[in-house]
Order: sequence, then structure tokens, then C-alpha cells
Amino acid sequence: MAKSFFYSVLFCFLFTIKGFAQGDLSTCLFSDVELLKHVKSLSSDTFEGRRTGTKGSLKAKKYIINQFNTLDVHPLAKEYNQSFTFTHKRNFYQASNILGIVKGIELPEKYIVISAHYDHEGIKNNTIYNGADDNASGLSALFAFAEYFKNNPPKHSVILAAFDAEELGIRGSKYFVNNPIIPSKNIVVNLNMDMISRSKKNELFVVGASENKRFNYIIKSMNSSNKIKLLIGHDGYDGLDNWTYASDHVNFYKKGIPFLYFGVEDHKDYHEPTDDYENIHPEFYIEAVKKIISVFEKIDTSKF
Repeated sequence: MAKSFFYSVLFCFLFTIKGFAQGDLSTCLFSDVELLKHVKSLSSDTFEGRRTGTKGSLKAKKYIINQFNTLDVHPLAKEYNQSFTFTHKRNFYQASNILGIVKGIELPEKYIVISAHYDHEGIKNNTIYNGADDNASGLSALFAFAEYFKNNPPKHSVILAAFDAEELGIRGSKYFVNNPIIPSKNIVVNLNMDMISRSKKNELFVVGASENKRFNYIIKSMNSSNKIKLLIGHDGYDGLDNWTYASDHVNFYKKGIPFLYFGVEDHKDYHEPTDDYENIHPEFYIEAVKKIISVFEKIDTSKF
């Protein structure tokens, strides 16, 4: 066990004991240290921007599978891989979704899909586009969920989906919903995370709750703080850019599957080579992941 992870776990344990003594029953959900370490690693030059079909993408795929193994997330597809091919702008690509599953303890035949794409822009004009916020942040949050489930097993079964080729036409999630490994009718909701690690206004937006009374109530019941504001918006009803079609959740939406998409406003480093680890906002990011897990908890205890 890495020293950083050991000390993080020890801190969580001591924090929990202290909180219990003071009447605060909140517990640590995941290791903040590990969360940030994953973002830093996945957005390093080692992964060469994680463009679909490249050596960097293959390295990212191996990284994801290794983490799923370490965190006791079992494969949904053979060896976690759901491979597919497609053509984009006359170029042929070989791609692979990485799919893990955590079985539910009460409703194992009903599924919540938690997703994040792992691909990015790759190398352009000999410059690496590392994609820290887009979307090493969402991918690393999948690992935080997996860590959380080790001590908090979900009621529904949970599919942790690392989708490929989002940057090339949102292909990975499209292939997933059109080639279902489990019956689509058994998927109760998709929670999609894409760009969740930086906001000068401490704002994390949620798309998909406006027309869903249950989700609307859940989001509005969540407490905001100075660290983070969870806002319903960017869904076509508020004059802001409509993000309904912006990321992998759109393919669930097209199949009539409810979704919630978590993301931040575009920033100056969006799809630029400056989207590096040094430019994320660690405190905001940690709180964002905690808030998304809190939303999941409320959904997981709901009856569909």
C-alpha cells in the first residue's frame, strides 16, 4: 500500500472517530489523495492525450482496468473490454469501452450506469493535449465511486463505464446502448461526469433534472456551500447553452433512459493544450465528487 494512501485512510479513520464523538455521523467517502493522484497521472504526458486508437489510449485502458481490479470492480464485459470500430472523417478507428460492475445488494437486476469518457484530443502539431478537466476528472471520479462502494455497497447494481471516443462523435456510449450487455429496460438512470474539476464560481451544473420531478427534488434538496453550488441548468430552459447533447448521456436520453449530467462551464483551457493538472481546482473538485456521490445515494435508495 502506498504511503500516501495509508495516511489518507488513517486520516479518514481518525476524522470519522472524532466526528462520531461529536455527534457527526458523516464518514470519509474516498481518499482525496488518491483522487488527485489519478487526475495528475492520467493527464500527464505519459498518456499522450489519450486519443482513441493510440498508444496513449491503450495505456489509459490498462490503467483503468488495473484500478478496477484493485478496487474489486468485476468485469461486465470480457476482461472489461467492449470493443468496437467506427469511421470518423474518413479515418478508421478501433476503440474499447471499459466496463465494470458492482452488484447491488437489494436490486441486483436493476442498474445505475455511472459514466465518464477517458479519451481526449491526443497530440496535435507535436503538442500534447492532456485533458485534465476533460476528462481525467470524470474518469478519476469513477475510481472514487469504486472506492466508496467497498464500504458502502449499493442497493442497485452499478455499472462503472469508462467510454471511449466521446471526442469523435460520442461513439462509445452510442455503441454501449445499441449493443446492450444487460437489458436496456433494466437501466434506471445514467449519471454522467464530464469536466467536473474546476470552476471560479464554485458552480457544478446538473442537466436532466428539469423535467424529472424525482431528480428535481433530489437536486434542490442538496445543500450548497461556499465550496460548491449544485445548480440545475444548461438543459434548454434557462437561456444557457443546452448541454443535453453535449456528452455521453445523450445516447441514454435518446433511448428514453433518465440521466443526470454533471459538468462545469467551459473555461479558457477547454480543448486546449493548457488543460493540465496544474489548472484544476482541487478543493472544488473533491467537493464536486462528494456532492455527486451524495446525489447517487439518494437515487440509489429510490424506487423505480
